Amino acid sequence: MLRPFAAYLRVYEPLLALGEPPDERLRAAVAAAKLRRTDAGAREQAMWLKSQVAAPRRLLPAELADGRPAPSLLTDVLVLAPEDVPDGRAGQGPFVCPLELRARSAAALVTFIGDAHPALKNVVLDEGGFTQETIRARTKSAMADLTTTAAHTLSTTWTVPLPWFVLVDPDERRLVLGSGRDDPKRELSWRTTLADAQHRAREAGELLEHTFGDSGPGRVLYETRRWLDNFHADSVVELDYGGLVQLFADPVLESDNTADEVHDILDALRSGNVEELAELFSDLREFWGDLAAKERSN
Repeated sequence: MLRPFAAYLRVYEPLLALGEPPDERLRAAVAAAKLRRTDAGAREQAMWLKSQVAAPRRLLPAELADGRPAPSLLTDVLVLAPEDVPDGRAGQGPFVCPLELRARSAAALVTFIGDAHPALKNVVLDEGGFTQETIRARTKSAMADLTTTAAHTLSTTWTVPLPWFVLVDPDERRLVLGSGRDDPKRELSWRTTLADAQHRAREAGELLEHTFGDSGPGRVLYETRRWLDNFHADSVVELDYGGLVQLFADPVLESDNTADEVHDILDALRSGNVEELAELFSDLREFWGDLAAKERSN
């Protein structure tokens, strides 16, 4: 079964940062660690579909008919195994990333209601049978699910924002090809400490702002830095291609050096090497342009 074509930027916090003390149901879910990273997208998709076929229809996934959060709020969690924790910090774990699907969906719904064309917005409201007042109240309630002021996961479809690669060291790359594109164990990801990610983001952000101003990639990186500031100092950051690994053949995935090229672009900016910059941007456009073409055809 195909996974959603989504990539993720996640923060795993130490368990004790998620409550003082953490809820016993959360502790049990962390100890069991049943949800794998490669299953997270499919789990979110299943929860969304379930919310749409329920009677009555749910406004948000992972919630009950009366608008309260479903028990999965405390049990849908990703847990880093000790061997996957960078910088020898395994002893400070376990490190946990709650899916927080209800709250993330609420944030997306608020953005849609605020940005959508009135005609499209009215069609969606009429189809769902919800008023804007109901949506505002329910989304506000859903945002209270978060243990911090931000969700632990950012996601994108069909691509990976290039500023995200600034946060990781290319050598932190983790590649599992498995038996082919449909193998559920197939993975491409990077993990780093929060402190290192923040340092890289701050340094690159200053360079980009000086070169391009406060728009474009610099703005994305600035917003990402603000997001990272919400989490415990001992946290772990993960950049995960998620379901995008299904779109690449093994040789393409093995040869993908986007992280290296993004860091090379920063070096070229520092040195003023215009020719190298042009070549690197051309390579990245060619690689990620293939995915853009697939998105358009779908």
